[in-house]
Amino acid sequence: MKKRNMIAALLCSACLVAGSVNPVFADASKVVTLGADLTDAQKQTMMKYFNVSSDQVQVMTITNEDEHKHLDNIAPQSQIGSRTLSCAYVKPTQSGGIKVRTANLNWVTGNMIATTLSTSGVKNCEVVAACPMEVSGTGALTGIQMAYEKASGEKLDETKTKLANQEIVTTGELADKVGKNEATTVVNQSKMDVIQNGVQNADEIQNIVINVAEQNNISVSQDDIDRIVSLLKQISQQDYNYDDVKETLEQVDANTTGQTSSSDDTLDGESSDETVDVDADSSDDIVNNVNDSILGDDVIQSSTEDPGLEEETGADSQDTSNETGIPDATDDGTYSNEESSDESSTDESASDESSTDESTSDESSTDESTSDEAASDETGIPEATEDTESSESTDGSDQADSAENDTSVLSEEAKNNYDKFVLFVKGEYEGDADSLLAATEDTEAVATVTLDEQTAKSVAETVEKDYYDILKDGTESYEADGTEKYQSTELNMMDQKLKKLFGIDSSQEDTEATDVTAAILADVPQEDKQTLYKETMKYLAGLYGENTDSSEESAAE
Repeated sequence: MKKRNMIAALLCSACLVAGSVNPVFADASKVVTLGADLTDAQKQTMMKYFNVSSDQVQVMTITNEDEHKHLDNIAPQSQIGSRTLSCAYVKPTQSGGIKVRTANLNWVTGNMIATTLSTSGVKNCEVVAACPMEVSGTGALTGIQMAYEKASGEKLDETKTKLANQEIVTTGELADKVGKNEATTVVNQSKMDVIQNGVQNADEIQNIVINVAEQNNISVSQDDIDRIVSLLKQISQQDYNYDDVKETLEQVDANTTGQTSSSDDTLDGESSDETVDVDADSSDDIVNNVNDSILGDDVIQSSTEDPGLEEETGADSQDTSNETGIPDATDDGTYSNEESSDESSTDESASDESSTDESTSDESSTDESTSDEAASDETGIPEATEDTESSESTDGSDQADSAENDTSVLSEEAKNNYDKFVLFVKGEYEGDADSLLAATEDTEAVATVTLDEQTAKSVAETVEKDYYDILKDGTESYEADGTEKYQSTELNMMDQKLKKLFGIDSSQEDTEATDVTAAILADVPQEDKQTLYKETMKYLAGLYGENTDSSEESAAE
């Protein structure tokens, strides 16, 4: 389920006020937000996890409409979905920076939320974002923003709030390719430099992003660099004071890179204060006062105050191999092709390229340097001195080929069906409970088959592309073969494609395609293939208002 993906995402919020006035929270209000589509029992579970009762905090309900107000035109429709399940607990503070803890969120981490909240204008705040089941976290991010405004009594600057939402989506999309910590490091460190040094020139910002990626051995495509540069150029136009964000951004950097903040004095010429007392009463620290036992075992968690929590609970298990478990994304294939240069280059250089690395042979350097001038750098990052056009490489075109299907070419009805189908696939194939609920609107719906992440991603992409091609190209090429059982030609076309994909149709003519799909599904039991075929066609039939349960079962026998 986890993957991709993706999106969606994030932020908490609040300009602590215009000008130099700092709001004082003598008795800071605490606010809990609950997803509108949770059951009453699930809402009670979240209150128990937050370790509070309704008479101790203000309680807000966050709806899908609220999410759309915050994320429309920023996050993909499939990421926002149609249901809101995530929750948040927010407490403005007087000092200590932004501290965040997450539980059961697989698209965002505490570090991602913290750095983005600083973009919203928040200086000091404690946040717990969680859900009773594993979800992406889109609803929690919206709830954090709204909760901070209510708790602090301050209206967030609209421009900064939009930038913060844009930042979480940009970071999340990059994380799909390079890993959560890696993506956060690139965006966070670049933002630190831009704000601290007042950099506003786009070329200078691009050099900053490229240098940060190179210094951290993170492979970033030119397209992603361009997105980050666009984001940071807008951020540079705002009136951020580095002193206001310093503590949060440098703590996030220490968390994601595993390095201490001892080098912080070189950033601003001041010695860093490593001991920060958030509140005199530590018992009122909401980040470290949750009831972990309520959500059960095997809950992925993260915390800006305990970087090791991600590793302990498996939240960063994908990051260590530069793969992610983020819904609506997780571009494992794209990522491994690019990022593997850091790891696989060690193996490859031992054979074909070791002579290039270890010797200064004129022959090898002449042959290879001329053909790989844009990608000679091991990280696959364009040279900082190259202009944007020349830095585009073959990898960039490969990524373009694997980019999201362009739904703008579809009719409104077709786009609506496609978006719903993508959510279903992410839920059924990749196990994303949030997406499955959004697709089926059934709170009892669960994935019927468990696939390993790489297989789930590959099969999901194949099925989504098959349906997209049918919607885009139309049905004129379809040739009836006498086995049709649906009224809609589009359904009959998908039925044929899925039978071939899952090996249910023995009369496969496209042997090349069969070999490819057979390799993808090699380790999947035939029973599971039949189940996926049946459930997929059942969902599609429902989209078209057709009910063919009996025929589906017979076809899968």
